[in-house]
Amino acid sequence: MKMTTRIITVAALIAASGLALHVARAQQPGIKRTDLQRHDLSVPGREVVQVRVDFAPGVAFGKHSHPGEEIVYVLEGSLEYQVEGKPPVTLKAGEVLFIPAGTVHAAKNVGSGDGAELATYIVEKGKPLVVMVK
Repeated sequence: MKMTTRIITVAALIAASGLALHVARAQQPGIKRTDLQRHDLSVPGREVVQVRVDFAPGVAFGKHSHPGEEIVYVLEGSLEYQVEGKPPVTLKAGEVLFIPAGTVHAAKNVGSGDGAELATYIVEKGKPLVVMVK
């Protein structure tokens, strides 16, 4: 019994440290990600996640992808999105963008003030939400 408890504890610590590393990579200077909600969907193996992402002036979030679709709603500022296979697009508060599952993209605050987006993800449950691309 003690051995099983120790194995479970060690496994949980390893998983938590991996999650912390993933979150640390996603949190970079000038970018603040605030998790708002996460819920299972009626489609097995899928969940919806909403995150507020704040960008300091001139700051970029590098190339990355998600294990599902992303719907972006710009809350404030002027953000430029570079979506693989498309020309860059600059969106202002109130404008939206759809990013297909697995598509590599990047975002940058091109305005003089703070920028923010509401990102809604419809993703595969249990996979890392953000996968950085080298």
